Amino acid sequence: MTIMLIDSASLWYRAYYGMPDTLLSPKGEPINAVKGFIDMTARLINHYNPDRFALCLDGDWRPSWRVELFAEYKSNRLDEAGEEEEEPDLLTPQVPVILDLFEALGFEIIGADDYEADDVIATLARRERGPVRIVTGDRDLFQLVDDSSDIKVVYLAKGISAHDLVDKKWIASKYQIPGERYGLFAMIRGDASDGLPGIKGIGEKGAAEIAKVFSSMDEVIDAAQNSHEALKESHRKKILADLKYAKVAAKLTSCADDLRLPKVTFEIPSAIKDLDEVTDVATEYGLTTSLERLKAALRWQ
Repeated sequence: MTIMLIDSASLWYRAYYGMPDTLLSPKGEPINAVKGFIDMTARLINHYNPDRFALCLDGDWRPSWRVELFAEYKSNRLDEAGEEEEEPDLLTPQVPVILDLFEALGFEIIGADDYEADDVIATLARRERGPVRIVTGDRDLFQLVDDSSDIKVVYLAKGISAHDLVDKKWIASKYQIPGERYGLFAMIRGDASDGLPGIKGIGEKGAAEIAKVFSSMDEVIDAAQNSHEALKESHRKKILADLKYAKVAAKLTSCADDLRLPKVTFEIPSAIKDLDEVTDVATEYGLTTSLERLKAALRWQ
C-alpha cells in the first residue's frame, strides 16, 4: 500500500508561483495557490495511485535545537528584526484555506512542535510499511531515498509535468556519487537556501570526490585528522579549518526520523468527510472545477 507524503509548504509555494495571480474567487480574493495545490494533488494521485496520503507541515521552520547547533541555520531567511521573512502577501491568506479544505476532505495533516516537515516525513518514511513516495521540491529529502524499502522522492523542481522520480540510480547519475551518500555529499557541499555553507572552499565537485571514498562525516573528519591517503591535501586543510561546522553537520542536516507522531492509518477516505464544509469552501472560492478533478482522481462518486 503506497503512502504519499507531501512536503506541504514546498507544494503550495510551487502552486503559488506556478499559477497566475489573476485567478480570483467570486469575491475577488486570490486563489492561485489553493487551486494549484488541489490540481497538483489530483495529478499526483492520478499518476501514483497511492492508498495512503498525508500533508506534512513545519511545526517550526527554524527549530531552536538546530539553531543551537549552528546559529546561521536559515538566518538568511530572517528580516532585519530577526523575524521570519513574511510569505508573499497574496499567499499567506490562502494557506489556511488549503489546510481547512483538505481536513474537511478527510486527509491527514500532521506536524510536530520544534521540528520541520522534513523530520515528520523522515519519521513516517521510516515507520510506515510499503512503498513511500515523498513529494517535494527540496533536495534535502534525497537523503531518505532507500531502494530496498522502496522510498523514492517525487522531485518537483521542473514542475509536475516534468518531475523526476528520484532513486539511488538517479542520485548516482546526477551527482556522480554512491546513491546512498547524498546526505554526506550535501553536508560538505552546503545549501545556500538554508544558510548552510558546507565545508568552505570545497564545493560540489570536491564534495562528490569525498563522498565517493567516505561514507560518513565522522570518517571524513578522521581522514582529515590522520592525513588519509585518499583525501586530497587541499580538502584536508579545508576540513580542518572548518572543523566546528563539520562536527555538527550530521546532526544539523540529517532529518530526524524518531519523532513521536500519532498512530494513524493515513488511508485516503472513500468519500468526503465534511460535505457541507467542502461545498461551502468550493462555492466561496470558486473551486468546484478543481475539486471535481480531485474527486475524479480519487474515484469518489
